[in-house]
Amino acid sequence: MRAALVEGGRVTERLQASTPRPATPEAVLAAAAELASPLAARAGALGIACAGAVAGGRVTATATHTFPGWTDIALQDTLGTALGLNARALNDARAAAWGEYAAGAGRGTQEFMFVTVSTGVGGGLVLGGQLHLAGNGLDAELGFVSVPAAWQPGHAVPGLPYALGPLEFETSGTALGVQAGRAGYPDARALCDAAEGGEAPEAEAAYAHSAALVAWKIADVAALLGVTRVALGGSVGLRAGYLTRVRGALAAFPERYRPEVVHAELGADAGLIGAALWAGREALQTAGAGGRPATELTP
Repeated sequence: MRAALVEGGRVTERLQASTPRPATPEAVLAAAAELASPLAARAGALGIACAGAVAGGRVTATATHTFPGWTDIALQDTLGTALGLNARALNDARAAAWGEYAAGAGRGTQEFMFVTVSTGVGGGLVLGGQLHLAGNGLDAELGFVSVPAAWQPGHAVPGLPYALGPLEFETSGTALGVQAGRAGYPDARALCDAAEGGEAPEAEAAYAHSAALVAWKIADVAALLGVTRVALGGSVGLRAGYLTRVRGALAAFPERYRPEVVHAELGADAGLIGAALWAGREALQTAGAGGRPATELTP
């Protein structure tokens, strides 16, 4: 968990602590409030970024094995009350998308997408200069769109000659880690290093497979929504070799479906900055608050 003061689109002070185990709602929310408490008196609003489906300030985990008991939890109200601040909660990838749009690689665009390729695959969309937020909290869940299932068992679809599975099962750092073990590498990083070294065909095949599927879905989003720039983040997405392979695969698509693809600029701070800027923006719009720094928490 991290807490930070954000001012002018940059982190000015930060704190962090280990997430409680087991990560039950009660334990995590109590620890988050304790972590942020030293910063709260200097904050004008509270931005909260959390994994899972976030809607109306409430969160339900999509990975229940990681966050047991996280079903319809009043994240926003609980932490806002505990810290005495006007609070706004976002999914962590959506928070990062807003951070990159407002203060990073998305500046100057109107239709922008942030994609993280790390332990999983996540995304966030800014359309017409507005963060896209669906009422059920399942907006821009890029990791769960369907692709042919090559590495994991998929589900059969009548009329298709192959099974389908979630994108992140074929592209994420976790998926690459599984392929690394099968190819005799200790982890995903070693597999990616070998592929970028240019003398490991099996590693290259796995690396290129991941990048090509991400490029395919970027092209789909561009065709559907007119996205003109995409920023890649996450431990895999921020690799220079991965960006090169995504761009190379994207070149196979028609030009109108090829948005500019760049690296995210804010790194691991994208969610911190995005959640804070979102909360500060909402506070100014709804309560006429002054431009004091906002605080972000990431369980």
